[in-house]
Amino acid sequence: MPHEQVSDRQRARAKALRRTMTRAETLLWRHLKAHRADGLGFRRQTPIGPYIVDFVCHAARLIIELDGESHDFASRQNRDEIRDAWLQVQGFQVLRFTNAEVLGNLEGAVMAIQQAAAARMSPSPPTLTLPRKGGGNRPAR
Repeated sequence: MPHEQVSDRQRARAKALRRTMTRAETLLWRHLKAHRADGLGFRRQTPIGPYIVDFVCHAARLIIELDGESHDFASRQNRDEIRDAWLQVQGFQVLRFTNAEVLGNLEGAVMAIQQAAAARMSPSPPTLTLPRKGGGNRPAR
């Protein structure tokens, strides 16, 4: 995906969001930042296209979103689905956790994130090859 220009307005909004992170976002960020040695360099409150995502690991093309109570409303859930679909088309996997899940089970959330990142960074399984011309596995004459 080519690097896109970020507007000054979007950059300022992301910076403001970094200053006003929720308790769950702060706890998760501290944990993700402490595990950079694992090869998972996450960024927080990062603009991607028209959206600002909570956390992103570009190497794994993995986005982590933490949802507060406002995401319980149907209209917000619909916007989240549209946003997730757009991000998936861009090649990202989106993992969503509620703030309560992170606050109640930080280690479990981190483990799920690490597993998803590892799965996305591991080499793809070998692809099946087509049979040779004429069928079978013998070389064509």
